[in-house]
Amino acid sequence: MRGGVCVLRIVGEVDISNARALAEAIEGAVPNDATEVVVDLARTTYLDSAGVQLLIQLSERLKARRHELRVVVPDGAPVRAVLELAGLSKVIPLESAIDSGDQASAPGVP
Repeated sequence: MRGGVCVLRIVGEVDISNARALAEAIEGAVPNDATEVVVDLARTTYLDSAGVQLLIQLSERLKARRHELRVVVPDGAPVRAVLELAGLSKVIPLESAIDSGDQASAPGVP
């Protein structure tokens, strides 16, 4: 974590088979003193509706704790198309690249 920003990188697939375990891993990885959480999906290869729901629920939990959520997913990535189709960008900011100031702050989430 750097400057209150916690970066979580999700690698591989997120679907109904692992969404619950991933949500628990994310909850455990976010320190209480984080003011902002960045979920990096640059290396996420697949995301279904369970993954979209996971992000929405995470956003709601973080808002209740007065934390901000940002999602990073490159332009043109298949995962980005899923998120845009689901309307996630209306609820959670989608960014194309991770902020260089956030780069060094990553407890990874496999």
